[in-house]
Amino acid sequence: MLEQRTAAAVAAPSVGITVALCFLVAVVEGFDIQAMGVAAPRLVPEFGFKPEQLGWVFSISNIGLVIGASFGGWLADVVGRKPVFIGAVVSFGIFTLLTSLVGTFEAMFVVRLCAGLGFGAALPNMMALAAEVSAPEKRASTAAAVFCGMPVGGGTSALLTQLLPEGFDWRVLFEIGGILPLLLAPTIYFLMPETLTKSAGEAPRTNVVDALTAEGRTPVTLLLWLAFLPTLLILYLILNWLPTLVTANGLDKAVAPQASLAFNWASVAGALVFGKLVDRMDVRWPMAAAYAGLIVSLIALSAAKGLAATVVLSAAAGFFLLGANYALYGVAATYYPKSVRGTGSGASVAVGRVGSIVGPLLAGILLGSGTSASGVVQYMVPVAVLAGAAVVGLSFFRRPAE
Repeated sequence: MLEQRTAAAVAAPSVGITVALCFLVAVVEGFDIQAMGVAAPRLVPEFGFKPEQLGWVFSISNIGLVIGASFGGWLADVVGRKPVFIGAVVSFGIFTLLTSLVGTFEAMFVVRLCAGLGFGAALPNMMALAAEVSAPEKRASTAAAVFCGMPVGGGTSALLTQLLPEGFDWRVLFEIGGILPLLLAPTIYFLMPETLTKSAGEAPRTNVVDALTAEGRTPVTLLLWLAFLPTLLILYLILNWLPTLVTANGLDKAVAPQASLAFNWASVAGALVFGKLVDRMDVRWPMAAAYAGLIVSLIALSAAKGLAATVVLSAAAGFFLLGANYALYGVAATYYPKSVRGTGSGASVAVGRVGSIVGPLLAGILLGSGTSASGVVQYMVPVAVLAGAAVVGLSFFRRPAE
């Protein structure tokens, strides 16, 4: 009779392959998410979007992501990680590619919604896979290694705008972002092992409420949601609006993507540093330090003048924000037993993505009402305080044994 496999039962070569493939999926997902932000200064004049409409273009993929994460994690607990993961990758590849073909606000709205469904279904599977193939003492750093692919992809998207000829067509970003995941899907099919194998005759556990609240998990679930939502609100506001905010502060739009580049690539170092610290010291003090650093960085960024200061402080914000976020991805899955890990991870991602919807919309509303770019950044400081407090509270709860 087949038992559910633990991480120890997954052969070392399979661990490396799984982590590498999840990392590459994170790269292409990060590339696409950031592509919309760095394409915005070129896309807006062509479509004539108002700030509120641009906010919806940024946010609609995250609405899809909420739905995709909610169903993708649950479905993976029922039928397995691998088939759901492949379907998610194919889905966001197709609809990212279609983004390059649209010509109206309505069409852009639809294809970004559908791309978001794929993004959402992929994320909880990557969280569960990272937890299931790694040793318990390396889970945070393994997840950080996987998810730092997202800022690598985002930074590559921003870098590409600096390497392409001036006046390039913004559509090329989405053509690249759509083709790459479609090339990855067959590689995942042939090389990635399935990490969730049910015992013969075992009925799948599909009660979502029990998965999130049984055995005393209610406060843990609520604290995870309270940590993810404001963290993702800040993250997606910055990911989508940073080039526009930099331009609004008087810098040329040709150099504005440098701030996004610094934000994304510094966050790779932050993810690896805080993932390692959480593995060594557990959650409380490393995560408290990460959110404290984020608060200081946001305050300084809101007062920054000139390109050099803006780039440096954008990098600091990325280091602390993504360091905290990806370490949180690593530990969140471990607060749930393996049988419901996809469901628990998916719920955390879905609730967090409510913040990712609100963030870009909030920036559009604030800018549309006359708030300065510096003022928008200042509004994020109390949001960061709330997220940090939730993570510290979470650190007082024990995680279940495998």
